[in-house]
Amino acid sequence: MAPSGQAPRDTCALGLQQALRENAGIVVLQIDTPGGLDTSMREIVRAILASPLPVLGYVGPAGARAASAGTFILYATHLAAMAPGTNLGAATPVPLGGDAEPPAGAASAADRGGGARSSQNKALNDAVAYVRGLAQMRGRNAMWAEQAVRQAASLPAQDALAQNVIELLAADVPALLQQAHGRQVRTSQGQLRLQTAGIDARRIEMDWRTRALPVLANPNLALLLMMVGIYGLLFEFMAPGALVPGVAGAIALVLGLYALSALPLSHAGAALLLLGMGLLVAEAFAPSFGILGLGGVLAFVLGAGMLVDDDNAGVLRLSLPMVAGIGLAALAASMLVLRLALRTRRLRSHSGATALTGQSATVLDWADASPEGHVLLAGERWRASGKPGLRAGQQVWVAAVRGLRVQVTARPPAPNDPAATTD
Repeated sequence: MAPSGQAPRDTCALGLQQALRENAGIVVLQIDTPGGLDTSMREIVRAILASPLPVLGYVGPAGARAASAGTFILYATHLAAMAPGTNLGAATPVPLGGDAEPPAGAASAADRGGGARSSQNKALNDAVAYVRGLAQMRGRNAMWAEQAVRQAASLPAQDALAQNVIELLAADVPALLQQAHGRQVRTSQGQLRLQTAGIDARRIEMDWRTRALPVLANPNLALLLMMVGIYGLLFEFMAPGALVPGVAGAIALVLGLYALSALPLSHAGAALLLLGMGLLVAEAFAPSFGILGLGGVLAFVLGAGMLVDDDNAGVLRLSLPMVAGIGLAALAASMLVLRLALRTRRLRSHSGATALTGQSATVLDWADASPEGHVLLAGERWRASGKPGLRAGQQVWVAAVRGLRVQVTARPPAPNDPAATTD
């Protein structure tokens, strides 16, 4: 039995392949899902329709649902069953990147609307034709299937059985197998009679990656992982050898990208998000005085708001307070970098010729009535120029550095002395 729900779309196909390898007689697809992407749903349906093994769709346990895309999947199975206390339906397609129009009267509203509504009407009619085709293939209630798509109709398990939407009502999988025994189904290999009484059932569990993906595929968590990854790598670049920020950042970034791969992303939102992160990183290295940082925060917040195309009525919607919090934190980090840069700009240089300005030196020799001589500066012998009359052993101060010669004075130069320059 392969569990369904919010697992990746290839879980069903992999479960069918494993069942074939192990010479299984049937496959029970247990469904509990609020829906999903149209493309993923169609891949699952194609795998079921092409399966040489009978696939029994089972909405369970009690409290489960086969909403939206789950309704299509249940209609595609060779034998459909539900547990008491479950429901299916509400299969109206919702356009990516925007809220849907009310299902009732959607077709007429779309006819009166412009291009966007016309496109929505095409998607609606395509979904109606698709689910009606599945219903006719399996001999189920096609009229109600159309209502589930056009009007978001839903049914509890007992009503679904009464209206020929499903074939069986079973409390659990053993009861389902017992009731399915002897029924005729048509697979891709032809007509088959189910022999399910007393067979041994083995559950095919999702692997750890499939289990981890629904946890990671939360847009809020994915966004946090991306930010931790970016800043971890940024800190590693700024302080090479720290290792911990770089390793943690790389792991978080890979996990964030893996999570985003399972989400319906908006290309514009993803581009703005990456642009914002790039600008925030550039702010740490480029002297933009906050311009790159402010632009990065703005691009990041706009991109985060547009990142996910939510077609599940807000299930995948980003938390606005979290986005605002991350934006403010990024802005604070940019302002901190700006403050440190400005403070560093005012500090005295500690290397190169500039660092020699204002340093004290000792006169080694100075010719009488001559403006030149030699001084001992920072443990080195320098040619020096200055006022005549300096004496050997006298302490002097460097007023300027001009090439390989220093200009010295008998008194320390003022901090803002314009002569204190370096050529």
